Amino acid sequence: MPNIATVLKDEIRRLAKREIKTNTSSTKGAVAQFRRDIAKLKRLVQTQQQEIVFLKTQEHKRLGQPQTKDEDELEGVRFSARSVKAQRRRLKLSAAEFGKLVGVSGLTVYSWERGNRRPRKPQLARLVAVRGLGRRAALAKLEAIQAEEMKGRRRKPR
Repeated sequence: MPNIATVLKDEIRRLAKREIKTNTSSTKGAVAQFRRDIAKLKRLVQTQQQEIVFLKTQEHKRLGQPQTKDEDELEGVRFSARSVKAQRRRLKLSAAEFGKLVGVSGLTVYSWERGNRRPRKPQLARLVAVRGLGRRAALAKLEAIQAEEMKGRRRKPR
């Protein structure tokens, strides 16, 4: 003959499980639905971010402006002294010319190439923008910079 205490405990356990199951089933379904909704929203945000980046690049191309990276996008960018030297050689520019493109002096470019110094964030952003330029585009940009300098010099009376 089974012990009444064990039978009673088993029955209480069974009833408690059943009660818990009825109370949590609606919550369980809601949690599953919320997870599906969150995943759907994440996918939507990701596609919208990709569209925004695409539209920004199209707008920069349309306006003829170099594309600069935001600080968020610069976190993954690494600086290498060798890459600066390689970029300058690829574009066949002197250090002074390359410096004008980036907005620094030729001496700073030499310091970067030797590894004595590292560019600051704004300079790094301009370096990244120059990475995407070809030789013709770089020369065109240099001419535009020099034309602006000449305009500035003509305006100032001596």
